[in-house]
Amino acid sequence: MPHARLNDIDLHWGERGTGDVLLFLHGFPFDRRLWDREIATLPAGWRAIAPDLRGFGASRDTGSAPLTMARHARDMIALLDHLQIARALVCGLSMGGYVAFELLRAAPDRVRGLVLCDTRAEADAEAARVGRRETAERVRREGVEAVVDTLLPKLLAESTMQERPEVGERLAAIMASQSADAVARASLGMAERQDARTLLADIAVPTLVVAGAQDALIPPDVQRALAAAIPGARLALLPDAGHVANLDNPAAFGAAVHGFLATVRTT
Repeated sequence: MPHARLNDIDLHWGERGTGDVLLFLHGFPFDRRLWDREIATLPAGWRAIAPDLRGFGASRDTGSAPLTMARHARDMIALLDHLQIARALVCGLSMGGYVAFELLRAAPDRVRGLVLCDTRAEADAEAARVGRRETAERVRREGVEAVVDTLLPKLLAESTMQERPEVGERLAAIMASQSADAVARASLGMAERQDARTLLADIAVPTLVVAGAQDALIPPDVQRALAAAIPGARLALLPDAGHVANLDNPAAFGAAVHGFLATVRTT
């Protein structure tokens, strides 16, 4: 797997294809493996870049500060610089969407399009921030398994859990492989994130919002409002899909994203 020393860590990423760049940003608490199917089925003419965000997967980090969305965004800018990529279409799921907003805030000229999956622009309310801090404390006491047991039932549609248990097992394995320290620090980093709603009206790049119709963590109405606030944004509401819509309903997810990509090709 390619890697480079960027912003004080050894950042690792997966890469496939040539052409226009699609930067995949995984959610919490996963790594680049969340996007394996999307990378394998990416249409011709696209180059997939899927990093392990700081602290996750192979991109280990020995620091102690919260892993903020702004910090992840700075890492992504450094990665684009390292790869000599001027602009990328950015696809982020959940926490990956939060990072996409920070990338847009810090370097809007580097973003040529957005796919925002099961995410939100609002900062956490106080109760949610408290919950994230409690999650961080629990992970440090009990290990990552505490998050796996609590979070997994909320990530996938009920039909997926019943009919395709192997999907839940794979997702649980990805979560369980993460560093407890990184999971705790990322939870604290999400609690600190800025409200991105002030950015939405000024987004001038093609945007697709993808929402699982059964998302228990970020309800579809939140994502309908997100799409409505971004000029010209499309909304794809996927049936039989929860928070990790690309694993719940991969066919519908692929059709929505591939259809969108066909409209924004430059090469």
